[in-house]
Amino acid sequence: MDGKTMDCTIAIDIGTGSTRAALMGPDARVLALAVREYQQIVPAFGWSEQRPADWWSAAAAALREVTAAARAAGHTIAAVAACGQMHGTVLVDEAGAAARETVPLWNDKRTLDYVRAFEAREDLAEWLPATANPPTPAWPAFKQQWLRDHDPAAWARTRTVMMPKDWVNLRLTGARAMDWTEAACSFLMDPATGDWSPRIFDRLGLDITRMPPIRLPTEIVGRVTAEAARETGLSQGTPVLCGGGDYPVALLGSGVCRPGLASEVAGTSAILTLVAKAPLLDPEISNVGTAEGNWGGFVLLESGGDAARWARRAFHGNALSYAEILDQAAEAPAGSRSLLFLPYLVGERLGAHRNSRAQFFGLTARHGLPEMHRAVLEGVGFAVNRHLAVMERATGTRPEALIASGGGAKADLWLKIKASIYDRPILIPEEAECGLVGCAILAAVATGAARDVAEAAGRLVRHGREIRPDPAWADTYARMQPVFDRLYASAQTFYDDLDALDAAQAPTPAHPHRRTA
Repeated sequence: MDGKTMDCTIAIDIGTGSTRAALMGPDARVLALAVREYQQIVPAFGWSEQRPADWWSAAAAALREVTAAARAAGHTIAAVAACGQMHGTVLVDEAGAAARETVPLWNDKRTLDYVRAFEAREDLAEWLPATANPPTPAWPAFKQQWLRDHDPAAWARTRTVMMPKDWVNLRLTGARAMDWTEAACSFLMDPATGDWSPRIFDRLGLDITRMPPIRLPTEIVGRVTAEAARETGLSQGTPVLCGGGDYPVALLGSGVCRPGLASEVAGTSAILTLVAKAPLLDPEISNVGTAEGNWGGFVLLESGGDAARWARRAFHGNALSYAEILDQAAEAPAGSRSLLFLPYLVGERLGAHRNSRAQFFGLTARHGLPEMHRAVLEGVGFAVNRHLAVMERATGTRPEALIASGGGAKADLWLKIKASIYDRPILIPEEAECGLVGCAILAAVATGAARDVAEAAGRLVRHGREIRPDPAWADTYARMQPVFDRLYASAQTFYDDLDALDAAQAPTPAHPHRRTA
């Protein structure tokens, strides 16, 4: 810190692996950052849970650290804004305590049978305009059905259903609310009205009275209570915003907040988003409410960075660093000597082939690890580009550039590969912590430091560099993309066969062990 006292805000990001709290300066720069980690609980294959108590203890500890830093520097804290992992379905009782010890997370697949049953009995074309989304196991609507049927005691105690950052807001203020970015991605909100849909709740056998009011991310939902002040170091009475889902808030923090702008968030998964004024109604596209009130049509590739993580483990037993692996990939030419990789290591979120598989295609004796590593990087780019083409057809627009964020935005070779596959520049935000910057933008609006979200983002988001396509690489990739697309389509006929082979080779199931991931 530079020694000058400032009016600051606090940003909180409740992630899947950790909670981070940051002291944000008026220019949305991170002045102090505290991180507290926790684990995912995996009690059975395909399940993923966490404890709300862990989120709160991590948030309180991180807040104590950054508020101490603020006091030491003489900074004041004008407001608190949180973003958090989406879709985790928290059951809250009348007293404000968790009605169930654990919460199914965004990546939990236990609701798959509910989704399949829904798809078998319903006209999906009718549901797209009603929910703005195709069905998927991630949505809280199906998680609520599972909790209702498999933990009726907790369901009976439930007064309110909330998302992870809403739970932290409740602990800070005592207020119950859900922001519109989360509600829009719940499969329970009517996109035409922006409110809960009684017809959908009736059709799914759910209780609309358990849902909190839907608020805008910039709205102040309450103020820090005396008890929360003692636990966190925040001053009693500090305003707390409703906040938003980590993904749409990170979009805002990367500067993607106007129709026609596109984003790729490259983390464990790869999320491609195109902002529009209305939902993109296509069975291959999901839609999220954006922080400024537009819609973000998005597609998610489950194995983005996870594909590189898999290759590191499978080929090197994790003995090499990612930098060393990128160095190996750089030894291979663009196109990896006509080697293609389909990156569907954990299937796909949407469509008839959620059981899709990964594969290398075109292997010959001339290929080695450099080509295989580069093919993995290129395969993720081809898969994202296939999605981008679907979205461009749905909107009739072609973004001139993509804005990249997440851990993958730090790998220059991968960025150059992607820019060449997409055949357009990629812009990189100067501040990598886009979720925290997005929280600071929301707080600037709530405190009156900015007129609206677009103005705040224009002033506070800075793009530090631009990665341009390599023309020769772009020519190579333009010839490979149609082959990738045909391979993607033709491989689908084998996935059910592979499932049958798996079932025939599977050992007799034992009782699942509770473990952490």
